[in-house]
Amino acid sequence: MEPEIITVGLDGSVESLAAAQWAADEADRRKAVLRLLHAWILLAAEAPDTPPDRDQNAGARRIVRQALDEVRKRHPHVRIVEDLVGAEADVALLRAADESRMVVLGTRALTAWESYVLGDVSLDVVGRAEGPVVLVRGGWCATPERSGAADEVPPGREPRVVVGVSLNGPCDPLLAFAFDAAASRGLPLQAVHGRSLPVHAYAPWGVDPDVADAITKEADAELRESVGPWAERFPDVAVRLTVLPESPARAVIETVSGAELLAVGRRRHRPLLAPRVGPVAHAAIHHATCPVAVVPHE
Repeated sequence: MEPEIITVGLDGSVESLAAAQWAADEADRRKAVLRLLHAWILLAAEAPDTPPDRDQNAGARRIVRQALDEVRKRHPHVRIVEDLVGAEADVALLRAADESRMVVLGTRALTAWESYVLGDVSLDVVGRAEGPVVLVRGGWCATPERSGAADEVPPGREPRVVVGVSLNGPCDPLLAFAFDAAASRGLPLQAVHGRSLPVHAYAPWGVDPDVADAITKEADAELRESVGPWAERFPDVAVRLTVLPESPARAVIETVSGAELLAVGRRRHRPLLAPRVGPVAHAAIHHATCPVAVVPHE
């Protein structure tokens, strides 16, 4: 059986190097092939024996070579394919998404507390790719080895995979991705659902606790039913369910602190004039500090 391919898009930035390291970790974990892809519409067709001083693609080759050298320091045994493509970046990456388990892209953040600045290419790929797209901030670094001592990790910040579940329809590809990611890392999975309270839950003195409790219990039962079959398929993954009386986007952002990966869904078929991604994915892309996987589903 052919090994899976994990493709990382490179543009020579610090952010794309961080994405390459994350993708290399994932490839090593899965025994997959890592494809280092750089797309440049002006890539020239050259003979194999072109002398270095006349190589019109020297800059493009340098971008891929730099990423290769950095990845090799941590993962000397990962199988790596260097791929220079003469095409627009979004076209090349969308084509790669059809051939890969996932596409990994770097995403720039202005500071540690400010939001992502998502470029047109990244947004286009996230909104149109047929497979998962993982966005990695430039400040991301590999998690150091953990001793396992419970008192070393602040409460609520233990390493884990978080998945935002909407409950507005089937999302099996998202849950499959999240459970598989948690299993491959040996981490627990936290399934998060936010449900906004209806108008009648509010009173002049605040929120009616009975109404809020009833709505939360109903959502918890629905979340348990949605996650249950996947928990049975992955019995070694410890699952935690979190339901908050908040908007789904706010609930995910409030609970993701300390996570190693956040997985959110994107519906393939959205209304014609609607944004390319929904509010939860949009909030995750702009505000989560960990790598974010956007997984398309029906």
